[in-house]
Formats: sequence, structure tokens, C-alpha cells
Amino acid sequence: MMLQLQVMGCHNVNLVSPTHVVPNILAAVTLAAKQGLNIPLVYNTGGYDSLETIRLLDGVVDIYMPDMKYGEPAPAKEFSLAPDYPEVNFAAVKEMHRQVGDLVLDQNGVAVRGLLVRHLVLPGGLAGTEKVMQFIAENISKETYVNIMAQYRPYYQATGHPVLGRRVTAKEYRDALDIACRAGLYRVQAL
Repeated sequence: MMLQLQVMGCHNVNLVSPTHVVPNILAAVTLAAKQGLNIPLVYNTGGYDSLETIRLLDGVVDIYMPDMKYGEPAPAKEFSLAPDYPEVNFAAVKEMHRQVGDLVLDQNGVAVRGLLVRHLVLPGGLAGTEKVMQFIAENISKETYVNIMAQYRPYYQATGHPVLGRRVTAKEYRDALDIACRAGLYRVQAL
């Protein structure tokens, strides 16, 4: 399938939420590379990846596209049952950057290698945007490409929640962009 995507003219192979099939991916990429696969491999993840898994991908993945969902353990515990999310995520993203560096675009503006971080702004500051942006600026690179997203919508159990039961306000989103700017991040895309 990867080779078919390449023949179709796709810019990359985008593996979405792939952590549970990493052994299969490694086997498939080995076979595809022997048959001429040469477009970038994108690892599109929620960011809750072990260092062991990310280290297995060293030299295989060209573009890492992790989420950085939470900057603080309390919301991560309450909403994702993962109080160690910030610790695990920060370590994984740091390793991803070590492997591929800052995002590099070709002459047409298409990503070919590097790290692209996504951060979804949550109502009431629950995403810990300041902590996330500070971590990126101080521990990854101020040249990190960051998508700051405002498309949060309350569904399922979030409906009616006192904080998560509403959409992000325009002010909350502007504040998140300002936080990134104050941290010294300049490759920020508003989404």
C-alpha cells in the first residue's frame, strides 16, 4: 500500500495512531524500501508513546507529528486517565526531535523531514498551554513548528461538563497564540 501511495503521487505515507502496530510497520517499511519506497514516512501520534517505541523508529520515520495534549498531570489524569501523560509525552517528543530535528520543507512548502507538534487548546486552560510551549521552547527548539488548534468540541461525556462542556473562546485561543509567542516560538500555525 505504501508503494501504491507513492505511485499515486502522494507526498508521504501518514501512519495515524500507529503505536500498537509498530512491529508490522517496521516489517512493511523494510519490504517497501527494498522495492523503491522513497517518500517520507509520517508518524502521526497522540504523543503518549514510550521511549522504547520511539527509539525503535530511529532512522525509519522522517516526520514525527505528535500531539502535546496536556502540560499538567491533573487534567491528564481526570480526562485521559493518564496522570503521567506530560512526563511520557515530553520525553517522547524530545526523542523524536533528536532523531529528525526541526521541520524542513521542500521548495514547494511540503514537509520532508522533522518535527511538527500539534496542541489543542482546551477551555479553561486545561491543556496547560503555557507549560507545553515553555517545554518546547526550552527543551526542544524555538524553531519547532507548532499547530495551535482551536477546534475543540464537547461531545459524549464532555457535554454538560462545567469546564469541558463548551467550546474554546476566541480570547482563550488568542491567549494560547500569545503564550507561544512569549515563549519565543515563531513557527506557529493558527488552526
